[in-house]
Amino acid sequence: MEAQHSSFSSLKAYLRAVADTPNRLTRRAGSVSSPFEETSRVRARSGSDMKRTLRWHDLVCFGVGGMVGAGVFVTTGRASRLYAGPAVVLSYAIAGFCALLSAFCYTEFAVDLPVAGGAFSYIRVTFGEFAAFLTGANLIVDYVLSNAAVARSFTAYLGTAVGVSPGTNWRVTISGLPKGFNEIDFVAVAVVLILTLVICYSTRESSVVNMVLTSLHILFVIFVIVIGFWRGESKNFTEPADSKHPGGFFPYGAPGVFNGAAMVYLSYIGYDAVSTMAEEVKNPMKDIPIGVSGSVMLVTILYCLMAASMSMLLPYDMIDTEAPFSGAFRGKSDGWRWVSNVIGVGASFGILTSMLVSMLGQARYMCVIGRSCIVPPWFARVHPKTSTPINASAFLDRSGSVSLLMEGGIAVIFITFWSLAVLMYAPDLLSGIFTAAIALFTDLNILLNLVSIGTLFVFYMVANAVIYRRYVSVGTTNPWPTLSFLYCFSLTSVVFTLVWQLAPPGKPKAFMLGACTAGAFGVLLLFHYMVPQARKPEFWGVPLMPWIPSISIFLNIFLLGSLDKPSYMRFGFFSALSVLVYVLYSVHASFDAEEDGTLTQKNGEAVKESTDYKDQNSKV
Repeated sequence: MEAQHSSFSSLKAYLRAVADTPNRLTRRAGSVSSPFEETSRVRARSGSDMKRTLRWHDLVCFGVGGMVGAGVFVTTGRASRLYAGPAVVLSYAIAGFCALLSAFCYTEFAVDLPVAGGAFSYIRVTFGEFAAFLTGANLIVDYVLSNAAVARSFTAYLGTAVGVSPGTNWRVTISGLPKGFNEIDFVAVAVVLILTLVICYSTRESSVVNMVLTSLHILFVIFVIVIGFWRGESKNFTEPADSKHPGGFFPYGAPGVFNGAAMVYLSYIGYDAVSTMAEEVKNPMKDIPIGVSGSVMLVTILYCLMAASMSMLLPYDMIDTEAPFSGAFRGKSDGWRWVSNVIGVGASFGILTSMLVSMLGQARYMCVIGRSCIVPPWFARVHPKTSTPINASAFLDRSGSVSLLMEGGIAVIFITFWSLAVLMYAPDLLSGIFTAAIALFTDLNILLNLVSIGTLFVFYMVANAVIYRRYVSVGTTNPWPTLSFLYCFSLTSVVFTLVWQLAPPGKPKAFMLGACTAGAFGVLLLFHYMVPQARKPEFWGVPLMPWIPSISIFLNIFLLGSLDKPSYMRFGFFSALSVLVYVLYSVHASFDAEEDGTLTQKNGEAVKESTDYKDQNSKV
């Protein structure tokens, strides 16, 4: 960004750029890229290529490793005790169904656009640069915060494995900070930094490490399921330990089940990371559908079985929210206390694989965002010897270390402004201090809600994008019928969700819910029969278009409605800060790149997928 006409070459140049912001926003915010450009010119900005060494079994293992550790061993205890009770089994089934529908949307894009950018690239070729920036910002923060949440849980399970209390022995409490932000976790920081070295070394070797850890972890998962069904009691499905607490399989009713589903949805963020491996897959057309959808289905089955076994082991009101499975055996005097230590070891393996996959994914997102020139191209560099995005890996994973230190709202504010400073002045000086810092301070519940809301937002955007891309060909078809459908369907889903959450029980509520359902179905049916598809996927496409993506849109909105008000406030505040970063830095960097000829696609230009692109894609 030190070119002669750079907006950042001097303070005077930057002030001129800021004064021209409205014009630059008009030119760049809606600018789209083409699939051909994403797989050729854009990818070339990394210098070296990422090697195509992965097959479908690597992707399945990445998916299983990425999801299982984060889900069951972090969110199950809180979802069961605070929201769903024994019906947490259904919460996992609902979240898994929602994730599978989203996985279909991801798969269509990943097969057609086999690059490392995942949802960021999908939104960029569909809705343009600004929407992609917001999506990418949410993805990066989601990964940093989820790694922080999982790393803090790793400390709890490692403590259980060796028989110590991490809360009193391994975490330092700072009295001057508010509750929820006052516990420093140095073990979590160390884990993040060690895994950073692994993913920087090689993707192939990272896959081998992940396979070994995932295989060991699955053995522990099977052990937990068997022990739970063997030693558990079916009465725990309906009877709480304290008679003062609500009883039955649905102690908090249907709202509790959906609230629990929104919380455990964090567990499925792993398949999103799998889609970022598309650039390193030998045969994307065959391997990606099996790897993404297959891992989601397998993990959903494991989650439901593990949640059922945990519900049988203990009444829901006795479940440890931090380490639910090992906590079920802690303190037992009938010879089964050792199981708690074994589960702690197994959970530690799972959490390591979850963090490994997430860190691989977040680095690839940042690499592709760097290729788009809305952050410094320094992030896009792929090391010629390791074939990994080493700069992005170091920056984000050390960022996560800072996150472990500061967590929650404090961390988000810190990361946003520090990132702005890094983007404009010293990217390699501050490169990696964030993921470890968030795991250091923040309460787990705050992290889980922040990650859930960001993840649901991104999945919602991808579902919209796959419909838009199927029905709109820029420059040849009118986009307004499709945009009108997406707006009306989303609005109807929002109204349904608000009525479900806020209206008192009774006939009026039932009538309003029925009216919303009929309205959504009518809009969907009208769109299906009135608007023809503009393109058909050549290799793999979402079946039953537009029904499956539309159901995904509804479920994502519905689960978003289950989250608490403080989470929305934090999400809104972070989104506003993201917009500020885009206006103060990214749009000017993007404008400079367009002026230099690095970016050529402008707002409103027809995006034609050339025969060369199709030939290239078929050879991948």
